Order: sequence, then C-alpha cells, then structure tokens
Amino acid sequence: MASSNKTHWLLHVLFIFIACSTILPIILVFMVSITDETTIAQNGYSFLPQKISFEAYRYLFLDSMTIIRAYGVTIFITVVGTLGGLLLTALLAYPISRKDFPYKNGLTFFVFFTMLFNGGLVPWYLVFTKLIPLKDTVWSLVIPGLLLNGFFVLIMRTFFATSIPMAIIESAYMDGASESKIFVQIVIPLSTPVLATVGLFNTLAYWNDWFNSLVFLSNSKLYSLQYLLNKILLNIQFLAQNSRNTNAAQLMATLPTETVRMAMAIIGIGPIVLAYPFFQKYFVKGLTVGAVKG
Repeated sequence: MASSNKTHWLLHVLFIFIACSTILPIILVFMVSITDETTIAQNGYSFLPQKISFEAYRYLFLDSMTIIRAYGVTIFITVVGTLGGLLLTALLAYPISRKDFPYKNGLTFFVFFTMLFNGGLVPWYLVFTKLIPLKDTVWSLVIPGLLLNGFFVLIMRTFFATSIPMAIIESAYMDGASESKIFVQIVIPLSTPVLATVGLFNTLAYWNDWFNSLVFLSNSKLYSLQYLLNKILLNIQFLAQNSRNTNAAQLMATLPTETVRMAMAIIGIGPIVLAYPFFQKYFVKGLTVGAVKG
C-alpha cells in the first residue's frame, strides 16, 4: 500500500513537471511580448517584465482589419475543412473496414500507397490551378493537401474494423435498415473517440497551415492568419538585413522587432489552444484503438 502511494506521488510530480515545462514557455513568450523593447535589449528575457509595453500589439494591429480578416479566413477554413475532412475520411474508411466489401484490399493498398509516394510539387500545383481552377479562391486553402489524409483513413478504418461489432450491423440489416442508415445512425454515434481524434488533427493542420496561401494566393484579402504573420516576420527580417539604407535604419530604430515576434506567436496560438480540453477525453482512446495495425 505504501509503495503504491509512493508511486502515485512520483507520477504526480512527474506530470506536474511535464505540465510546467509546456506552460512556462508560453507564459515567457507572453511576458516578453508585453515588455518594452529597450528593456529586453538591456536585460534579456524575463518572466517579470521591468517595464510593460504593448507597443508590439499596437504595431501588429495598426491595420486591425487585416488581422481580423485573416482570423476570419482561418476560422472558416478550419471549420469547413475539418468537417469536410471528417466526412470524406469516414466515407472512405468505413467501406474498406467491412470484410464483405469486394474492393477492400485494392482500396486499402491505394490509400497506403499515397502515404509513401506522391506526384511532386509541380504536378500537384498544376492539378489545382489548371485542371481544377482553385487559384485565388478560398477553396485553395481547404482542398489541396489537407482535406483527405491516408494516415487518418487507416486509423479510422482500423477503429471501425475493431470497435464496431458486426453483429450490430447484421441485426440492423435484419430490421430492414439500409447501408446509409446503418452508417449514420449506428456507426457514427459509436465512433466518437476516433472522430474526435482525427478532428483534432485536422483542426491543427488547417489552423497552422500557411503553405497553401503561399502557393495558391496572390489576393492578400484571402491570406490565412499564419501566412500573414509569417509575411510580417519576413518583412521585419528583410528590413533588419538591409538596415544600412537610411530609411530602413530609421524604421528599424522605431520597430519593436523582438517583442513583435513574441506577440505574433501569442496571436497565432489564438482560440486553437482552447480546443484541447474538449478533445482530450476522447484523444487517447481514439488514437490507441485506431492505431492498432490489422
């Protein structure tokens, strides 16, 4: 009994240490973002800023509509992309999880093959600009590369195959239910853990994506939040590297470069950090059950 209590205490201490190691860097980044730029240059980073300044946030929100619009674009592609990705993943994973589906092996191999090989960046770009004209549309941030992932299909397929009893499906057949009714009213409600797990992965992928904006967009009104922040960072680096120019040197002298980087990180985290608690209770079960090979 004493040994068990000691083990529990050690586990508590271990998890407190892990929690602190993940939370403290975020707190430090936030504190640096609200610290005066001159103070950072003199004393370095600190959890307790000697002089508080919101200059970095003021600089980022000089054109507040641009940030708000980018937030709106990112929230739209995250919601639509996650829901669409979950629907397509489930619709592909469910048939190949059924032993009585005649093309099960061929489709499973095709999904697995896409995880190992792809056509390359140039054919990928040509498909989504010439064959499917998505360039300079918001759908270019939703469909290419993110909507359907072979790894998630295999996770969901394994979950369906191992966690949905065939007897339930056969009983539904005997009661006269159709395939679509079985899928919507029986399979989906029993698959909450894997749907939440894949949904979380999809949400993070869409929220953090900036590459599609770089490749497909020239219209700045459609920039996602992450790409906009990345573009601001690149502009600051360009000015810093070319500060020998008189105008650039004057601009850099008034620009809170270090704190702006930290403020961008805080803005980039945004509401996505609040998504974890809602998915956490399903996350472990969905991932471990769905990841079993078979």
